Amino acid sequence: MSALLPYAARYVARRTAPATAARTITAAAVTTSVATVCCLALLALTLLDDLPPLGAFDNRPELGLPKPVPGMIALTAALLLMFGAVRLIREIRAQRRILGQLRAVGRPRAGLVVADMSEPFAVAVPGRPGHIVVTTGMLQVLDAAERRVLFAHENAHLNRRHHRWVTAVTWSSALNPLQRRVPPLVCHLVERWADEDAAAAVGNRHLVATAVAKASLAGRRASTAPAMGISGSGAVERVTAMQHPRRTNRRQSLIILAALAVTLLVAASLALVDFTRVAAAWLAMIS
Repeated sequence: MSALLPYAARYVARRTAPATAARTITAAAVTTSVATVCCLALLALTLLDDLPPLGAFDNRPELGLPKPVPGMIALTAALLLMFGAVRLIREIRAQRRILGQLRAVGRPRAGLVVADMSEPFAVAVPGRPGHIVVTTGMLQVLDAAERRVLFAHENAHLNRRHHRWVTAVTWSSALNPLQRRVPPLVCHLVERWADEDAAAAVGNRHLVATAVAKASLAGRRASTAPAMGISGSGAVERVTAMQHPRRTNRRQSLIILAALAVTLLVAASLALVDFTRVAAAWLAMIS
């Protein structure tokens, strides 16, 4: 499931609305990562076979216990768990460092910090409450109407709590490297989501396309999770999407999402049954 998820995610992203696709793909990524961690933990725990009290059952063939997992497989699972834990810790520390740097730019007033910098840059900084950081360089690039798009876009990030979806999928990818292509896709989807909200706020999709294009061409710094800005990923695709009406094919979206949900539920149920059966057997042996 983890290996197939990036391909399924791209399929879903192309055929459903950005908000629906971002939520669904993130939920699928978290589900598969948790299941993967549980499976690896179950394999790694078999390293305890030779320790009391489980070691006492090695010399009792009459119990008919199944052959234990080979030690190399159990050791590999344990190493993969450690590798994922290290990646997760590094990701958490990197995100905290980025947020600390952005919050140190200045104290927000009415949810806004205007930094006197020539570099065109704008980003939504999550928090309680969140705020927007924009440079004077970015404000000079955009005209008055395009600035409305900028603030509508960044406020959409804050109001929709987009950083939670990006953080969840980023942490899931840290634990499960097979999903390394999923976070960039979700980041792109939340940018598209914010673009759609901005278009609804200003009532002009062409204006949003123009603002996104100008901000992306002017800004050299890419937005980094969990902070997000208008000059984020996939500017060409975002501008192209704004040239077309908003996607409204709900029937196709529901069919795709239902198929993905059923597949995940079946896989999770099978994993839960196996985990419960093994746990019950271990408890019975110990007792």
